[in-house]
Amino acid sequence: MMNIVTELQKDRFTPRYYVAALTDNMSLPKAQVYEKSLIHVEGDRETIIENAEFMQIYRSREVGQSYITAIATTLRAILHAMWLIIRIRPQVIFCNGPGTCIPLCASAFLLKVLGLGWSSIFYIESIARVKKLSLSGLLLYKLRMADQFFVQWPQLQQKYPRAQYAGRLM
Repeated sequence: MMNIVTELQKDRFTPRYYVAALTDNMSLPKAQVYEKSLIHVEGDRETIIENAEFMQIYRSREVGQSYITAIATTLRAILHAMWLIIRIRPQVIFCNGPGTCIPLCASAFLLKVLGLGWSSIFYIESIARVKKLSLSGLLLYKLRMADQFFVQWPQLQQKYPRAQYAGRLM
């Protein structure tokens, strides 16, 4: 996902909110390093542009967790994500799964259905998914939650015709 974020127009997508799972120890530090690398030069002065916030939410399901217990953890994650979506009011959500994607997208989608929404959802399926969608991708695709759904393999686009083949993004 960071490969995509680095290509965004920074002035158009500001402020940026990075959301990762509470159990994810790698994603937010990578995003923080990237954001600190954005230096604004004015004359002979360099200043770091601080247009980002970093947040953690509950995962809907941990790797290996049973589907039965995942119902309760997903509901908890959706409530937390709903509060976050209402608080930050994102115009665009870029996501690629896994555990934080569904709560954020479900919250944004529910608010949109209720006429209170304002977020466009862009889902990018993992390049590791060659023959079938991930659980997150399958849910977003079947429930039509994502405004744009991208896959990185042409055979996935053939299997899921509403998906857009984007080539290698990550």
